[in-house]
Amino acid sequence: MMSSQPGGSEKQSWAERRRQKIRAEIERNRRGEYTVPTWVLALALAAIVLAWVVLVILA
Repeated sequence: MMSSQPGGSEKQSWAERRRQKIRAEIERNRRGEYTVPTWVLALALAAIVLAWVVLVILA
């Protein structure tokens, strides 16, 4: 989507920058460039390790 400001040199508001960032992310995801955030991977690893520790302690 094109900016309504000619040349794009004027400062954009916080809301407009946020909208552009969201649009860009959606476009990347539609092209198949989606990646899982690092915090999600860390949370999954912590859950697996915790489950393993509980299994070892209770076994």
